[in-house]
Amino acid sequence: MTIHLETARRRGVSRRTFMEGTAAIGLGVAVGSAPFAGRAVAASAPGVLTATHWGVMRAVVENGRFVKALPFEKDPHPVLPMIEATPSLVYSPSRVQYPMVRKGFLEKGHKSDTAERGTGAFVRVSWDQALDLVARELKRVKAEFGPASFFVGDLGWKSSGRMQNPRAALAALMNLHGGYSAPLGDYSTGAAQAILPRVLGNMEVYAPQSAWPGMVQAAEMLVVWGADPMVTLNIGYSPPDHQGFQAFEAFKKKGTPTVVIDPKKTETASYLNAQWVAPRPGSDTAIALALAHTVYSEKLHDEKFLKDYTVGFDKFVPYLTGASDGQPKDAAWAAKIAGIEPDTIRDLARQMAKKRTFIVAGWSIQRTENGEQTYWALVTLAAMLGQIGLPGGGISFGYHYSSSCAPQATAGGLTALTAGKPPEKMPPRIPCARLADMLLNPGQELDFNGRKLTYPDIRMILWGGGNPLSHHQDRNKLIAAWRKPEVIVIQEPFWTTTARFADIVLPATTPFERNDIEWGGEYSRQYIVPMHKVIEPVGEARNDYEISAALAEKLGYGAEFGRKDDMELIRSYYTAAVVDAKKKGVDMPDFDTFWKSGDAVEFPVSDKAKSWVRHGAFRDDPAVEPLGTPSGKIEIFSTAIEKMGYEGLPGHAVWIAPKEWLGTTAATAKWPLHMISPHPKYRLHSQMDNSDIRKISTVQGREPIEIARADAERRGIKDGDVVRVFNARGQSLAGARVVDDLLPGVVRFCEGSWYDPMEPGKLGTLDKYGSANQLTQDVPSSKLGQACAAHTALVEIERFTGPLPAVTAFDAPKA
Repeated sequence: MTIHLETARRRGVSRRTFMEGTAAIGLGVAVGSAPFAGRAVAASAPGVLTATHWGVMRAVVENGRFVKALPFEKDPHPVLPMIEATPSLVYSPSRVQYPMVRKGFLEKGHKSDTAERGTGAFVRVSWDQALDLVARELKRVKAEFGPASFFVGDLGWKSSGRMQNPRAALAALMNLHGGYSAPLGDYSTGAAQAILPRVLGNMEVYAPQSAWPGMVQAAEMLVVWGADPMVTLNIGYSPPDHQGFQAFEAFKKKGTPTVVIDPKKTETASYLNAQWVAPRPGSDTAIALALAHTVYSEKLHDEKFLKDYTVGFDKFVPYLTGASDGQPKDAAWAAKIAGIEPDTIRDLARQMAKKRTFIVAGWSIQRTENGEQTYWALVTLAAMLGQIGLPGGGISFGYHYSSSCAPQATAGGLTALTAGKPPEKMPPRIPCARLADMLLNPGQELDFNGRKLTYPDIRMILWGGGNPLSHHQDRNKLIAAWRKPEVIVIQEPFWTTTARFADIVLPATTPFERNDIEWGGEYSRQYIVPMHKVIEPVGEARNDYEISAALAEKLGYGAEFGRKDDMELIRSYYTAAVVDAKKKGVDMPDFDTFWKSGDAVEFPVSDKAKSWVRHGAFRDDPAVEPLGTPSGKIEIFSTAIEKMGYEGLPGHAVWIAPKEWLGTTAATAKWPLHMISPHPKYRLHSQMDNSDIRKISTVQGREPIEIARADAERRGIKDGDVVRVFNARGQSLAGARVVDDLLPGVVRFCEGSWYDPMEPGKLGTLDKYGSANQLTQDVPSSKLGQACAAHTALVEIERFTGPLPAVTAFDAPKA
């Protein structure tokens, strides 16, 4: 059964204090609660308790094989297709079972032909030989080029587990080696991470959100903008508890009036029976400004809130009204840009102002050119409505992610493997979405958020727990850039695209082949889950921590790395949680009892946690609880951004038309369809694509692409046809799904599917399986964020009439 904890005594620990404390020990942000607190788990529940990015589960083993996965008894909304496909992932033909070296590299070392990456055969070697090769190159590159010439990819979703963290272990190794260049931010929220700290004093996207019970009770209207929570709540960086589904179930049961703004009538829109507003992709900033214009012109704005809690509204008004440029940002203006009716905008603005309105803003709308402006305009609109910090009101930039709306349990802080202390002269980090530009343009200067950065000259890449050749935009450009470094080492359980384009591949275990420990509930922190090893490692795979420790020994840093037994580290993390919980009046079982039981520890959730409101303390007393902005208030106008002097970026939100979108006549003449690439329902980016999940997700064995019926008929495309999607950047096959719930002129091609080149090594070759990043453009959001702008892409589609090529993406490469 689950070990359920009762508080010995309650202590007043504020949400802010708790979050600051957990951040200080490297836990990240978290908030949440259990679905059915106090309900015991049946003692007869079969299987070994473990955890993944799609939830806590139980693994059933027969004759030493992981044969079946079952949902955790306390998960209110388990993602059964992903759970049930998990054993097939472990035994996928795409497993890297042995240390492998590209044949050309084994023969010629760093002087080999790097254009062979992704094409040449691999040679199986021993672990000693592989580690010696890596250590030799680490020594050579440091001696010849210095620490900045290493690029360590400490970015990616890795595998679940607090201890077996390849990113932390690899970073610890490279810190001892003198430092390294590394990516900054992430692809999901790069623009948000640049703008929101300057406007709201926090990046917001990964912060705990207002607890759902109180929000559901108080909200009179819900506006979901560019998000599909009923899909994206499936996954989380730490194992999700899926409480977020309960929030939207409660909104539905209550009958909360809902508007969904999205080119696609999403699953969320259908589930909530929402009014669907379908704008042109990339027009969101204009719509937000027009909503603000209606609110202002009809005197529906909250003047007191703007006076007490914001700065710079008076500097924004001339732009909004057109006094500064002659163009009022009214509904008629935005309607022409967005392709929706002016009255739709006006009516929505009036409803939002007259009701307690909660805005749920998705991340997709900031993954565009000038995506920073969209979020800034939405914050401005929310401030004008005056409901920020109120139950049922305000704006959230994370409600669709990992059940961030779950009330937070009174839990002990669970520590994790860390990278240790970096060297004093650590090279500056480079915005992650500029990876290809960095590799192609060493020495070039980059404007970034008020700073000047210089691209390093990268000679060696080391990456563990990530798949950059999948998640980066314009893959053909990146493949060309990927040929620049002399050495690429990938630590990975599977033959991902990135592994296929490596020189040395080190096979890592999956979470089911090692011991570890994890949260159950990324934000609720409701459970601590023991992750017992389910099966023995497949092939010669080794644990991530073990790989970095072995390399440290080869380099002479063994003592400094301080290799410890896995169970010793896991025990230390749990023991720290016991001590922390005690301070909060919560008693936990000792480690031996916890580990032997094989069951999760469940923490209590207070009534106070269920009514917590983000920015509530700021609203109650902005002097005592100021925001992290220079003024301590919401910055509708930012003097800091104004002083950057970036062309077209004044100190407030503005509309800047994308260079590539349906509003550009010259571009649409050749590429008439706007491609959006949202998160897939039953995948975590590229994770799980090499599992049985494809049996329910593909069309004729290809990644599906949705196309509006009118667009399909115009091209002679029928539902189920294989089509070619193409533009000047690349081409890909896909399986057509002809739909009636997508804005005509838009196609929907989910990100994360595996790359399968018709002619490996040839730039621009046809992708046989289906991949959106063959077509996306690799341009920055702006100089503010230098972030991913994947949703700014135009394409054309035609029915594929040639012989249908076999899909080989999920087979191991030649050996």
